[in-house]
Amino acid sequence: MLNTITHGSKTSAPPLLIAHGLFGSGRNWGVIAKRLSDEREVIAVDMRNHGSSLHAHDHSYEAMANDLAEVIRANGGRADVLGHSMGGKAAMLLALTHPDLVNRLTVADIAPVSYGHSQQQYIDAMRKLDLGQIDTRAEAQAALLPLVNDPTLASFFTQSLDVKAREWRLNLEALEANMPNILGFPEVETRFTGPALFLTGANSDYVTRAHRDKIKALFPEARFAKIPEAGHWLHAERPRAFETAVRVWLNAA
Repeated sequence: MLNTITHGSKTSAPPLLIAHGLFGSGRNWGVIAKRLSDEREVIAVDMRNHGSSLHAHDHSYEAMANDLAEVIRANGGRADVLGHSMGGKAAMLLALTHPDLVNRLTVADIAPVSYGHSQQQYIDAMRKLDLGQIDTRAEAQAALLPLVNDPTLASFFTQSLDVKAREWRLNLEALEANMPNILGFPEVETRFTGPALFLTGANSDYVTRAHRDKIKALFPEARFAKIPEAGHWLHAERPRAFETAVRVWLNAA
């Protein structure tokens, strides 16, 4: 089963399962998860090939959705599910293929479509770091910054670096081999008719109005909301606004 980080205790509310995006981990969601755990149990996972979870060649969304299903079954059998980016696609497929396990679905800044961009440049950047010469995470950030040209991303990526072991907590080989699958989305014939919120960054172009027909076809009860002054990393850029939006949605009648 996936490695999990649990915040809070079980309450009368369904637990919240959080699935992070590509190159992330459950630890990245610690602050938001802790704040939301005042009302419900919150379970943040390390997706496969990330963090302390299993390393496997198979990084398909079918496999990731089944991983999430296993965690939910081990924690009561039904949960609210929140997924960002890659984790959002896995959460969508979970809802489409295991609707009995999902209460409310929250998808953060991703659509059930294929994307034309690649994340290969970030894998290349991480591989270029000489980990044998790095003793602190600050040194790793400084070395990575010229390669990614974004302080936020440099900080984010190095959260998945085990400095003492001098290795990435990411299966870069599997992620590279599966990049076409990660950028795509499986063809499915089913629909999820439960409540679904597509929460996007106002400055992001990952979810556009052109995607709404596809979203509504698969998620007929889908609602849409935006976080002002936020891009694709909306939960990191505007954490309080993101937390508030998710809290209101989870508590909606």
